[in-house]
Amino acid sequence: MAPWYIALFMGLVEGLTEFLPVSSTGHLILAGHLVDFTGPKAESFEIAIQLGAILSVVVLYRDRFTGLLKADPARTFSGVRGVLLLLLTSLPALALGFLAHGAIKEHLFGPRTVAVALVVGALMMIAVEARAARKSRVRRVGGLDSLSPGLALGIGCFQCLSLWPGFSRSGATIMGGMLLNVDRKTAAEYSFLAAVPVMCAAVGYDLLKNWRLFGADDVAFLAVGFVVSFLSAIVAVRAFIGLVSRMTLVPFALYRLALAPLVWFFWPA
Repeated sequence: MAPWYIALFMGLVEGLTEFLPVSSTGHLILAGHLVDFTGPKAESFEIAIQLGAILSVVVLYRDRFTGLLKADPARTFSGVRGVLLLLLTSLPALALGFLAHGAIKEHLFGPRTVAVALVVGALMMIAVEARAARKSRVRRVGGLDSLSPGLALGIGCFQCLSLWPGFSRSGATIMGGMLLNVDRKTAAEYSFLAAVPVMCAAVGYDLLKNWRLFGADDVAFLAVGFVVSFLSAIVAVRAFIGLVSRMTLVPFALYRLALAPLVWFFWPA
């Protein structure tokens, strides 16, 4: 496979962008082009190292995930109810992704569609933040333990937007939560937790199909990407949670608008 420093570079890009509302897809496209790391094996590697990013959320929110094993009277997001909330959020995207997987790969995974998704997502972020500013006096749902089944399902429906490559899964779920009057920080934290079942299903499905692409010689390369993705995702998630309670999503929207033309013009042939 490619040199180890490419695994380090791609793992860093994956970890830093997976849970931010900037589209890890767009960044991995540009990163792969920059280091000439493309093709089916490269695409499967990029999906495999998402497991590192997933593990970072499990570690950072381990109390919440272990709390799903037993109901806690002091926390409504625990036990069977917590599992139900995550299931309700995951089902719409899993069902739609299963039914439309082929069409998405064929029609939505290209330079123009990804660049347009970056722009559309950015404009939606700006609109959602403008709405939040106008309705600043509206009482917001705050805290994971305040989420209801209806809110969980509603956020799950918005998560379907992330099936459009370049839109951003975290961006879709955070905006969905905000439109449903969940405060920005709670929406961000829930987007991290809700990512775990959806991403595990998507990564598992891809690896089940493409594991034969990797041999014993690729283990060290995969390990480097996995570990770097894990460590950089921890940094990104912690930083984002610190920022999101003090700033809006608008700077991320502007960044996406700047990234879109790069994806359009520099997508590898």
